Amino acid sequence: MVDRRRERSDSRVMLITRNLPPLLGGMERLNLHIVQALADAHDVGVVGPAGCSAHLPSQVEAREVPAKPLWQFIARGASAGMAMARRRRPRWVIAGSGLAAPLAWVAARLGGARSAVYLHGLDIVVRNRAYRLLWLPFIRRCDLAIANSRNTRELAIQAGVPSARIVVINPSADPPGIVRDTAVADFRSKHGLGDRPLLVSVGRMTPRKGLAEFARKAFPQIVARYPAVCLVVVGNEAPDALAGGVAGAARAGFEHAISELGLAANVCNVGTCSDAMLSAVYCAASVHVFPVIPVPGDVEGFGMVALEAAAHGLPTVAFDVGGIADAVGEGESGYLVESGDYAAFSSRVLELLGAAGNIPTADSARAFASTRTRAGFAAALKSCLGLSQ
Repeated sequence: MVDRRRERSDSRVMLITRNLPPLLGGMERLNLHIVQALADAHDVGVVGPAGCSAHLPSQVEAREVPAKPLWQFIARGASAGMAMARRRRPRWVIAGSGLAAPLAWVAARLGGARSAVYLHGLDIVVRNRAYRLLWLPFIRRCDLAIANSRNTRELAIQAGVPSARIVVINPSADPPGIVRDTAVADFRSKHGLGDRPLLVSVGRMTPRKGLAEFARKAFPQIVARYPAVCLVVVGNEAPDALAGGVAGAARAGFEHAISELGLAANVCNVGTCSDAMLSAVYCAASVHVFPVIPVPGDVEGFGMVALEAAAHGLPTVAFDVGGIADAVGEGESGYLVESGDYAAFSSRVLELLGAAGNIPTADSARAFASTRTRAGFAAALKSCLGLSQ
């Protein structure tokens, strides 16, 4: 006879994370995908930021705690996680990032569960003494570490996480819905872009995104060839980024470079925008530029925006740093350029703008993105957790 209580317990999973909608960003979308991947066939409980319940599947039990200040999330998240684990007796407690690893590990121990942590890269390398002293040991103790890229896996190994406990599961990007020509036209009209050729940069404005360096070392060459070109910048500062830094410094550095070079007319800052508008931006642009630079204590763990751009048929030109090689298919969804080679970077952008030679097409970019779908992500996640498909 099947033990129904054991059967139900084996299907229960918990996620503890500070990174979920309504907060914005790639980590937030990734954690939402984790919940959605598991909730279709498993009993899922979530401890997450205030407001997250409205974004989760209706069958998911959610306990909301304040995301700010950080200490309050940690204290109340730990309490909520322990209480939920004792009551639900899950099979797994998953930390949505290294920040939540101690909370997930303790909750798992109290609930008789196994602990897992999804690692994004920055949560391994961040240069914060307290974090490295108190958080990294819990990441090492988790029964399973899921890395978002091959590079993050190597960083985890260097940090002392046993390689046998690490699996790599890349984030996913499903094909977007139909983006109508009128939506693209409306975006161009709203920002006075006419029929100008567009480059796009998407993401939180942090030093590692390298926009100021791109503005000084590559953009002038692109403008010289295409004077009407416009760089559309989507995203604002990341004041709560784990890596810290001076608030506003990245944007100020970029804007100073643009002003100094007399290129203000070639830049359009749109800030944050809805998913629908972002799709219109991707479809309006000719190239997604991703000039990430190496920054001590910070890292681009994967490069979700490059995969999202590919799903829209938009090729990416990126520096080959961090985990970006997992997000860009060389010659398929774009080009990877040796870090710091701005001449090669601008050359690849110009090649795509001019549609010259054997370049990635919209079809090949979409084909690359189709190898990293949510269905594949869900299957890989369930497999490594030993859960039924």
